[in-house]
Amino acid sequence: MAFAGHTRRAFDSDLQILSQNLTEMGVLAERQVADAVAALTNGDKATARRLVAIDAAIDSMQRTVDARVVEMIARRQPVAVDLRQALSVLRIANELERIGDLAKNIGKRVLALRAEDMRHGAMLRVASMATVMSSRLREVLDSFERRDPRLAVDVWLRDEDVDRLCKSLSHEIMSCMREDPRAVTLGTHLLFCTKNLERMGDHATNIAEAVYYMVEGRRLLGERPKVDVTSMMSTDRGELSHRLRRPRPASEPAPSIAPMLSAARRA
Repeated sequence: MAFAGHTRRAFDSDLQILSQNLTEMGVLAERQVADAVAALTNGDKATARRLVAIDAAIDSMQRTVDARVVEMIARRQPVAVDLRQALSVLRIANELERIGDLAKNIGKRVLALRAEDMRHGAMLRVASMATVMSSRLREVLDSFERRDPRLAVDVWLRDEDVDRLCKSLSHEIMSCMREDPRAVTLGTHLLFCTKNLERMGDHATNIAEAVYYMVEGRRLLGERPKVDVTSMMSTDRGELSHRLRRPRPASEPAPSIAPMLSAARRA
């Protein structure tokens, strides 16, 4: 009995350390998303560079959590609810690391933009979407810290809102690119930013699923609410490609796809 009690206390201590590591990782991921909002809103290159640089710290923290979970499972051999908690921590750390990668990608895009691009209306709307994503991440991290399955389900159900924002913004950006070939470079960067934000929403939803599983011991049932963003973007890209290839009047200047190709190479 004494040995069993010691093992229980040792496991609880290990789990508490892991939860603390995960909370610190979540704070860093939140800071990255907040920096992405600031960089998109103000065109702050210094913030964008910090956003890119800080990603290495999140990667390191994720590797630390991975190693500690593996060691804990090997040493403590948890079962049932204990094993479920360990595996959920592992999954959440992976999702936070991916959110950090996506935030870093946004930072790289902002560094490639020109000062005059920051005044474009679509730029401000992408920044607004980033603000929504920042709020969603805060909510799902709260659900983990409180072990609150209801809050996790609420985040899970609202994933469709982020998808709708992405769809609407992507359509607006593609329309802008069709109407003004000079906006192709900016539009390409913003499309990538928008898609990165949509993917962040997916990872936040994955965290919500992990929190629910950790607390309730069962998976969320049913299909996750989703809006098909990719097919819409593919259709719009096809329309843009057709527009760039169509015969044009002699009086109309030839649109150039060089900015798009250049932006794609830097991606």
